Amino acid sequence: MGFIWYIVIGIVAGFLAGKIMRGGGFGLIINLLLGILGGILGGWVFGLFGLAASGLIGSLITATVGAILVLWIASLFR
Repeated sequence: MGFIWYIVIGIVAGFLAGKIMRGGGFGLIINLLLGILGGILGGWVFGLFGLAASGLIGSLITATVGAILVLWIASLFR
């Protein structure tokens, strides 16, 4: 069940990151997929800084920050 939550949180984070980024990112479907990848990246980056997210809100913030990073990196290649 935990893996499904990671996917759901990543999808929501991708949606939020698409709204936060100027230009809306790459479209809804790609933003959602990049949000899942961003959730993984966000967890890794926060871990490097010694930060740990707990609970739904903390996981959502972590995944959203990661999704914003992924969208920003992807926009460099656009």
